[in-house]
Amino acid sequence: MNRNTKAHGSNHYEIELPHGALHVFANQEIYESFEDKVFEMADNNLRIPRNKYMAYTPDAHVGIGTCIGTTAVWNMKDGMVSPSIVGVDIGCGMRVHTTPLHKRDLQDKEVRRKLIETIEKYVPTNERVNSNYADIDIMEVVRSGLKGLPDKYIPSPQWITHVEESNFRYDHSALEMLPPKIRKNAHGQLGTLGSGNHFCEIQYLEIAEEYKELAAQWGLVDGGVVVMIHSGSRAWGAMVGREHTKTIKEAMHLWGVSNPDPNLNYAPISSREGQTYLNLMYSALNFAVTNRHMIAFGVQEAFRELYGPQFQMPVLYDLMHNYALKEFHRGQPMLVHRKGATRALPPGHFLNTPVYKATGHPALIPGSMGTSSYIMLGRDEGVKNFYSICHGAGRLRSRRATRLAVTVDEFSQSLRVGTDDEIVVNHRSLDTILDECPQAYKDVDQIIDSITGAGLADVVAKCKPMAVIKGI
Repeated sequence: MNRNTKAHGSNHYEIELPHGALHVFANQEIYESFEDKVFEMADNNLRIPRNKYMAYTPDAHVGIGTCIGTTAVWNMKDGMVSPSIVGVDIGCGMRVHTTPLHKRDLQDKEVRRKLIETIEKYVPTNERVNSNYADIDIMEVVRSGLKGLPDKYIPSPQWITHVEESNFRYDHSALEMLPPKIRKNAHGQLGTLGSGNHFCEIQYLEIAEEYKELAAQWGLVDGGVVVMIHSGSRAWGAMVGREHTKTIKEAMHLWGVSNPDPNLNYAPISSREGQTYLNLMYSALNFAVTNRHMIAFGVQEAFRELYGPQFQMPVLYDLMHNYALKEFHRGQPMLVHRKGATRALPPGHFLNTPVYKATGHPALIPGSMGTSSYIMLGRDEGVKNFYSICHGAGRLRSRRATRLAVTVDEFSQSLRVGTDDEIVVNHRSLDTILDECPQAYKDVDQIIDSITGAGLADVVAKCKPMAVIKGI
């Protein structure tokens, strides 16, 4: 595919494709590693009418219909919504909790093993159903998010206030469009990780020197132990995505609308199909934020079993990286799709949640398994990318290709197995999660360098892994 490339300062490229402009935020090494397929997919996305902006973050890689690592924007009044540019795991995102522990408290790897075993009692990893929370009404959760939980599951008001959104409001009548089996499939999945790249990780912090004061305001200290959680909307979001992608695909056929990629689906925001999808997507966002909340609740229960009933795990932040949200930019309401992209608002921005209005909110970026994760802060310059940054390292190889290219021994070495600072994993056999090894992903440090070099965000803290819980 022919494409003209224009550089806009450091780590920012604008590529003119046959159907529109694509912005790419990446350093030269990452930019040159992009395969042709990602640009082909971008051009297919740009065929969607009235697009106002489209960009890739450095972790961009091929997905279904749309690359993971995409930000795409339309005006609310005459724009489009695309389930393909939201992704199948609606509301997938990150959550971080601080603890009163220091890394020296977990220096003994047998202590870390015991912690993992205890967490697995409260956060099941080998079952589809979590029977610990049978008293939670799934319909109250999808209608009202965290506000649909019984009071006993809210350890403190801070667990409600320190999140991107605790209750996505929408027209609940849209729920009648879903098949009855969705409740059965999602029943008992609250508080479960799921498989793939989802995880719960115990980490310790290395604070950036220039952000020690801000880190202290956020409750972060050098060597402090934190809990990072990555999960989404489980079966509820999967069924919403699957059912309504089918509905919109059928509508596109009736409208006589097509795209070279049969997996790329979209509808006018104002259409019945578009409105129904948006309402149901919000129900999945409510499920996702509540799911991460309940995983964290289970982790806190595990810590309390080991360290006493007074153990507290304050929330740092919870945010999403797969969604479409109405936001105000350039003086007008716009629908911002982020598929594998994280919103990173700077200090003072009006879209910040109230508790982070002055400082800007923590932007939570996971690394690959066995590598560092990051807590970042958006910069004012992020306006050029609608305040979107990366959502992680981004896959370098498919799961199948990873299993062909990487050995269990190489994976074991990356986790420093057998050493005192081994990254302890809940899986007894690393072969079961080989496709999640660090070698399956891009170099997260290069990804972060791309973001900071482009002026989109700064690093506040690096999170070093000590123990990892993966689902099956």
